[in-house]
Amino acid sequence: MKARRNKKQIPSFRKLIKTSKVKLENKLKNKQFKQQSTLKKYRKEQRKLRQAVKDAVSKKPIPLENPKEKRPGKRIEREGEEEEEALPLDMMDEDDLQLMKDLGQRASFLTRDLSSSEPVHAKKRKHEHIIDKYEKIPRTLQTAPEKELIHLLPIKDKSGIIPQTREKPVTDSNKDEEDQEEERELEEEIIEDPIQELTIEEHLIERKKKLQEKKMHIAALASAILSDPESNIKKLKELRSMLMEQDPDVAVTVRKLVIVSLMELFKDITPSYKIRPLTEAEKSTKTRKETQKLREFEEGLVSQYKFYLENLEQMVKDWKQRKLKKSNVVSLKAYKGLAEVAVKSLCELLVALPHFNFHNNIIVLIVPLMNDMSKLISEMCCEAVKKLFKQDKLGQASLGVIKVISGFVKGRNYEVRPEMLKTFLCLRIKEVEVKKDTEDINKPKKFMTFKEKRKSLSRMQRKWKKAEEKLERELREAEASESTEKKLKLHTETLNIVFVTYFRILKKAQRSPLLPAVLEGLAKFAHLINVEFFDDLLVVLHTLIESGDLSYQESLHCVQTAFHILSGQGDVLNIDPMKFYTHLYKTLFKLHAGATNEGVEIVLQCLDVMLTKRRKQVSQQRALAFIKRLCTLALHVLPNSSIGILATTRILMHTFPKTDLLLDSESQGSGVFLPELDEPEYCNAQNTALWELHTLRRHYHPIVQRFAAHLIAGAPSEGSGALKPELSRRSAAELFEAYSMAEMTFNPPVESSNPKIKGKVLQGDSFLNEDLNQLIKRYSSEVATESPLDFTKYLKTSLHQ
Repeated sequence: MKARRNKKQIPSFRKLIKTSKVKLENKLKNKQFKQQSTLKKYRKEQRKLRQAVKDAVSKKPIPLENPKEKRPGKRIEREGEEEEEALPLDMMDEDDLQLMKDLGQRASFLTRDLSSSEPVHAKKRKHEHIIDKYEKIPRTLQTAPEKELIHLLPIKDKSGIIPQTREKPVTDSNKDEEDQEEERELEEEIIEDPIQELTIEEHLIERKKKLQEKKMHIAALASAILSDPESNIKKLKELRSMLMEQDPDVAVTVRKLVIVSLMELFKDITPSYKIRPLTEAEKSTKTRKETQKLREFEEGLVSQYKFYLENLEQMVKDWKQRKLKKSNVVSLKAYKGLAEVAVKSLCELLVALPHFNFHNNIIVLIVPLMNDMSKLISEMCCEAVKKLFKQDKLGQASLGVIKVISGFVKGRNYEVRPEMLKTFLCLRIKEVEVKKDTEDINKPKKFMTFKEKRKSLSRMQRKWKKAEEKLERELREAEASESTEKKLKLHTETLNIVFVTYFRILKKAQRSPLLPAVLEGLAKFAHLINVEFFDDLLVVLHTLIESGDLSYQESLHCVQTAFHILSGQGDVLNIDPMKFYTHLYKTLFKLHAGATNEGVEIVLQCLDVMLTKRRKQVSQQRALAFIKRLCTLALHVLPNSSIGILATTRILMHTFPKTDLLLDSESQGSGVFLPELDEPEYCNAQNTALWELHTLRRHYHPIVQRFAAHLIAGAPSEGSGALKPELSRRSAAELFEAYSMAEMTFNPPVESSNPKIKGKVLQGDSFLNEDLNQLIKRYSSEVATESPLDFTKYLKTSLHQ
């Protein structure tokens, strides 16, 4: 039994491997103390050596004197003493020997032990005063140094844990002062070396060398982190510390490189989930090594990511405030470049890490910069937000951005850039239906309670029902129906905030430059607006058009919004939009090849919603009037606009087959065509023909020629007059974009309009009449045969007169 107990008391191998935190700290302290003491000893020896060298140099050598000449008497005495010491005791007298023994028994100054604290004749001086006794104790030349305690591993006993310590001498202040003096001397020796002045070329070479070293260091750290992020997470701190680079030659460049490197690193090593802080209970529980390592990695990653975002925010603030810092390492001019790189990194992180920690903090930083005075930074932030909206499938990140933008626009009293509201057009909310309909169609299935099962089902049926419900729950988790419901809620909340922002601007800031963006947004999301608001919204839109305060494109957006509302849920409403048809028909000729050419795209979208999608509510007279006016408009605009308009005309001719009477010049109806009348229903468009197509057939652009010939032939789907699939299958808006003139080039290239004249080139004589040519020849021959002129004859006659 005893043997077994001894075996149990022997620690296992795992316990021996485990090293406590206390032991590690003690080892580290002892190691540091040993290094310091060794270094101080070495410094002291060096200092003594230097002092000895200085003394040897400063002192003059003194010549040795001959002692025989100067002090002969002393030498004789010394020789006598040596002879006396050499004499044996047998040769001494008895009186002298007794005297020596007595002296040996007495204590004298020579035989006294200085280290002892007791007086020599203690017995004789019993009644001596205590103070006098203390005064006779020998003084120590140096005070004993104070002791410090080194904590060792504790010992466990039956009584409990017994802490162990060991004394360590404190470093003397005199020694520290000497060490400081020594360091000052070394610094003075270093300063004494003259600083070499470099030329510009040498300075540039030195800067290039420094920059290359920094780049290699950044690359080494980044590659180490990427190779094993969990083990090398501490190197992120080292890399982030380079954001405070103090070398003025390379400070700006190095900081920019570190910003971009850290941004790419965080994009690569960040997990696909949000890291939450650990609770106290989780911290106290024991975990495996792998779990502990993962926790340390996550904690380090989140902390470094937070500090990195704070550094970027500080760079943007420094640029905004334009305050020079105490260390003039970075100039004020370089602040803008650093801020641009910082903003670019924030935009990249906004798009790449919408699921990770501190995403809302990035949104709060980015949204005010969307309205920045700097066009570059504003465009950068707006593009990042658009990209986020386009790729956000669930809608959580989009909702966060929309909330901040709405609050910012309201706080600035709607005086912001229109680009901020144009970002709303990139929201992915097309697939969302009305909430009531979706609830009616996709009602969540309710499972039976235990009481219902017991009443209506037998025991075996209950067993089968339980298995079915379990299977249905698993299938629901697989289909992610819960995420669909969550997505619907997020999109609904997002749209509510968007519409609140739009309606506020329509109500309070009708003359704001934000109005085009608001109308465009309403046109896109009109099918999701509640039906209760349709009447009021159409009245507001018509009032805006009639006010005359809007530009042409803004009025087109109003028309587009109205018809988007009516083409969706507005079909059930009894609303006559004739005034919007009239407005568009009346203002079509405001388009031309100059500034309003961009408005053609909006017109094409309006025509598609007004005529093609509402074909059942459109009369034939209205369709004829629009086709005639569109063909006339095709003569006034750029080639890409002409192609889009002719493509729309082709679609209208297919949608309304009876409009082919415009291709027949002999057909006549009652009345006369009135092109200047603004009412499409009463302009008698059936009494005219599309003569513009024959003019467009001789257009300089080959695609316009092809479309004109196709329409003259009656817009056939097959045969020789049919269009190629690349033209017939594309919409009018797509053709408008495909053949754009934005780059000031024709697509395809246009041939030269000046044909080469074959045959001889006409000479000068061929342009004149034959009679005139003969007359010219006769007079020229007469002048050639005439005698030379005599000027003296004419001179005499003039003198006589």
